[in-house]
Amino acid sequence: MSTDLDLVAAFVNTLDVESGHDALESAEALRGWLVQRGLLGGDHPVTDADLGRALAVREAIRGLAERNNPGAGTPPDAEPVETLNRLADGSRLILSFGPEGDARLESVDEGVPGALGRILAAVFVAMTDGRWDRFKACARDSCRWVYVDRSRNRSRTWCSMDVCGNREKARAFRERRKAKR
Repeated sequence: MSTDLDLVAAFVNTLDVESGHDALESAEALRGWLVQRGLLGGDHPVTDADLGRALAVREAIRGLAERNNPGAGTPPDAEPVETLNRLADGSRLILSFGPEGDARLESVDEGVPGALGRILAAVFVAMTDGRWDRFKACARDSCRWVYVDRSRNRSRTWCSMDVCGNREKARAFRERRKAKR
């Protein structure tokens, strides 16, 4: 089941922190990513300044996701909030009411600011409807992959138990064993 938070996770995970691979390595790569997901029309130009804004949004959202994982041990930082507030201001988000008694937050800009605004709107909706605390970053410092915690008790700590979870548990075991010696 794909959700708006899955889109946000896909956006943040365009940078694989562990390998260093960045799918948004250029303005053209950002343009392709946004067009492929229907967030930007194919004829809209993307500048290096747009890329800089997108990367700032991406890392600020990752910073907020790290706060949602109590296992990460990362103290809250004010910078992600300040960054998102600054960038949300330029995304031209408006509240729109529909004929069916629905309401949505949408961007009136068709360019990159609008595309980023749609990503920020998804974050806002998740924060207001109670799903945001499920959006987490892996507790392993060298990973920081974001994911939506779909566990019943919302206690997931790592992006994958098979990879990061096993590595961290093995590391903790080795440290405990070393301490006993």
